[in-house]
This record gives sequence, C-alpha cells and structure tokens, in this order.
Amino acid sequence: MDISDAAQVLAGFLPASEFFVGIDSDGCVFDTMEIKQKECFAPCFIKHFGLQAVSKYAREVWEFVNLYSRTRGINRFPALSNSLNLLAERPQVQARHVAVPSSDALDAWLAGETAFTNPTLEAAIDGGASELQPILDWSLAVNAAIADMVHGVPPFPYVRETLDRLAGVADLMVVSQTPMEALQREWEEHGIAASVGLIAGQELGSKAQHLKLGAGGKYEPRRVLMVGDAPGDFKAAKVNHALFYPIVPGREEESWARLYDEGLERFFADTFAGEYEDALLAEFNASLPELPPWAG
Repeated sequence: MDISDAAQVLAGFLPASEFFVGIDSDGCVFDTMEIKQKECFAPCFIKHFGLQAVSKYAREVWEFVNLYSRTRGINRFPALSNSLNLLAERPQVQARHVAVPSSDALDAWLAGETAFTNPTLEAAIDGGASELQPILDWSLAVNAAIADMVHGVPPFPYVRETLDRLAGVADLMVVSQTPMEALQREWEEHGIAASVGLIAGQELGSKAQHLKLGAGGKYEPRRVLMVGDAPGDFKAAKVNHALFYPIVPGREEESWARLYDEGLERFFADTFAGEYEDALLAEFNASLPELPPWAG
C-alpha cells in the first residue's frame, strides 16, 4: 500500500461521535510484547545476524531496546539499528572479537524512507539495494515465527469492559506499528475486531500519521485520547495535541482497571488534562529507563 492509499484509508475514517480513542495493540490490549520480543524477535535477531557467540548479550540488548526502555514499542527496523549498535558497543562483545553487522545500509534506508515496512524494504531491494536482503529475510522470519508461536493470548482484564463502555460513545481505532495481518488476526481471534472502526498497522504509516489523518480536524483535541504502553504512543498523541492514557508496563491490569473506573469518566467530563494526566505520565516515565542496566 503506497502513501496515497494509506492516507485515503485514514482520511476515510469519519466521525460518528464527538469523541475519538486510539488504542495500541501489542503490550497494550494484548500481553503479547513479552512473547513476541523474547520468543520471536530475539531468536531471529541472533540467528540471522550471526550473534550466536554473544547470544546472552544480544538477547539482553534486544529486550532492553524493545521492552524495558524509552524506546519500547518502536518500529522493528529502527529497533534493529539501535540493537546492532548498542550490542557492538558492549565491552563483553568486543572482548570476544565478535563482528556485529553494521547498520549502515539499514540506516541509509531509514533516512530515505517514510514507511518502514516489509513491502517498502522489498521495493528498495528490487531497486538495487541488495545489501538490505538480510534485513528483509530477518523480518519475514520474525513474521513467520509470530504466526507460528503467538496464539491464545487474550486481552488484558478490563479491556473488553472498556471497549463495551466506549461503544456508541466514542469512535475507536487501533493505532499500531504491528503488521496489519497480525493485528487483524489477533483482534478477530478474540472477538473484539468489531469493536473498532479501523485497524491501522504499520502499512498505514506511523502512529502519529494514524492520529493526524484519522482524527485531526475531525474532533476537538481535548476529545481525542490515545491509549498506549510506549513512549512512542505518547509522542504520537502530543504531536497531534491529543490526550494520552498510559498502560504502564508491568502494571497493565491496574492501568486498564483505572481507565475503566475513572479515566474514561474524566475524559468525557473534560477533566482529564492537567494534574490527572501529568500524574499518570510521571508514573509511566518512571517505569522505563533511558540507560541500560549494564551502563551503570
């Protein structure tokens, strides 16, 4: 799907109410971040980039970048670049004389591309950038591993109740960087796909683009809420002047219960912004460090 097609899909999301709620999926609605990152992404990272000799450190780096830091939830391709470079800097890896593959070709592609997806990566390879083939092979292997491994992971407690409370009161959109095939499969598997008006994955652009094209100019900013578990979700909300409700990593059940019990009422009553949102953000930011534990 090219940029114009993606924009048309998002622009076609029309208001049916005064309120809009965007919801991230992995790690937010579903407890799938751990299994996907630890059992699918990390093993493929080690295998496809020849990191077997430093697998312990490669896994630690991958999990820090994608689960336990301020970069939690970023697109897989910037995550790959971050992980390769962070791993190459580790003294333990250098001491073993393991050559971590360079991210130069990937970084050049990221700098010149706006949609970080398998199709755009494949197009670059078809255009002559054969050095990107190992990255595509890794990404496809990740998708296959997820399709094989990740099943039967239900939504967190209070997700269904929250979706039910929002039905008919707010327009809902999945705002995610997960491939749309996986999103559709997971939301349909658990019978909640019909609760949202649109499932937007990485093929439709960034999360910020989802909110800009899906909600921008259609709702008052104070009536647009993004629910997410990663700093990227917060940034996408704020660049679009929207409100943000964090699902705190490690405290997901409590976060969803609080959204259901008090957050939604504040959102609808226009008392969410200010002290309430600031307190939520302080708790959220405290849960995700900037520096890895081995840097201390």
